[in-house]
Amino acid sequence: MKQIFALFLLTIVSAIPSLAQAQLLSPQDAGSGLQPIDRIVAVVEDDVILQSELNDAVAAIQQQYASQPGQLPPIDVLRRQVLDRLVLMKLQLQRADDQGIRVSDAEVDQAVQNVAAQNKMSPDQLRAAVEQSGLSYASFRQQLHDQLVVQKLHQNVVRDSVSVTNSEIDNLLNSPSYKAGEVHLAHIQISIPSGATAADIQAAQNKAEQALAAIKGGMNFKAATIRFSDAPDALDGGDLGWRRIDEVPPAFVDTIDSLKPGEVSGILHGPTGFHIIQLIGTRAPSKQMVPEFHARQILIRPSELLSPTQAQQKAQDLYNRIVNKHEDFAKLAKDNSNDDTTANAGGDMGWFQQGDWGSLIGQKVADLKDNEISQPFQSEAGWHILQRLGTRNTDMTTEVARDQARQAIGNRKADQAYDDFLRQLRSDAYVKILAPELQEPTDTDNGGAGIKASPSP
Repeated sequence: MKQIFALFLLTIVSAIPSLAQAQLLSPQDAGSGLQPIDRIVAVVEDDVILQSELNDAVAAIQQQYASQPGQLPPIDVLRRQVLDRLVLMKLQLQRADDQGIRVSDAEVDQAVQNVAAQNKMSPDQLRAAVEQSGLSYASFRQQLHDQLVVQKLHQNVVRDSVSVTNSEIDNLLNSPSYKAGEVHLAHIQISIPSGATAADIQAAQNKAEQALAAIKGGMNFKAATIRFSDAPDALDGGDLGWRRIDEVPPAFVDTIDSLKPGEVSGILHGPTGFHIIQLIGTRAPSKQMVPEFHARQILIRPSELLSPTQAQQKAQDLYNRIVNKHEDFAKLAKDNSNDDTTANAGGDMGWFQQGDWGSLIGQKVADLKDNEISQPFQSEAGWHILQRLGTRNTDMTTEVARDQARQAIGNRKADQAYDDFLRQLRSDAYVKILAPELQEPTDTDNGGAGIKASPSP
């Protein structure tokens, strides 16, 4: 279950409906036999966050770190961290609803299958494991649903604002600062609120200095991340995974170059706040050799004059003429194939990578030996006969580098675009923290109105 929690609960994709109600009886009602009641701890625009939602989300984090409770911050800090993420999720779901974003039951079913496969379980085993952990399966599905909604919102936000030109790719690859290879990073981020004052910036810097001092004093980086970082991945130890160096913000590359695996940077000032980076590992670039296939095909497509059954029979007859009567494949393809792109070339498909003609043809050609002819098989286009003519490994290092550069630039722009979107979303939102113990000093100063909250990094 730890993998399941790491995949979904640590993102705090949604409040988990009431697994354990908050104990909110007044002192005079204690022992009176009354049942505990829930309460609203925060108002987020037209929605609310209940104490039970917060309790369950906190409990999920505590279960994730049950074997390492010392890595969690004090419970009051943890509750505020989790509440902040619940607020951000509510805001994203509200915006997605405004945009008419919907997720079907079939999409959630597919997500369940993906989680089960990642955890080497069947869907039924996953359901049993979820329920055994104390979660309701309906709540688990709701988390997946909300995660998918936010993914679609992210796609909508970045789709119209992110584009990558060939000149940008050329500039990156030709830049003196461009470096190939990959790095495994973790980070601590102390965000600066949108429209921050000098006092806000100084407070964020002080917190970053406390985090760095704690690390230098012997605190584990992951524990420091959980305690000090306000990034969405803080409760997962700030692990950024493996990234190509060209995906790292240019301002941080020189710092990373100076680190050895395991070492931690100083405090870095970025556009959204202060950062501390740990280099976990490095990987050198390698030559990208890609298998390619040379094949030819005959396609028999059903039509008004040829029923599906007749198309299948015709394909089988052509297969028998090629295999048993040794008739020429190319001539039969030219005379009979309904594939306009290859028929005049005797069915020759040229050299191609496995997925270029679709997954089905790619799998069939990969399963053949050179010069072997496939039995007729059906696709959406009709009935196919394939002959694999040859295989080769092609050096695609340059092409892969360009694809990776395009992806890196796009990802960087997408991250910045969505970061700006979240900061603006949070800045414009009405968020009122009602529970006094969950209010930050700025909330208390405003009488709990609390429309200001720390932005997502």
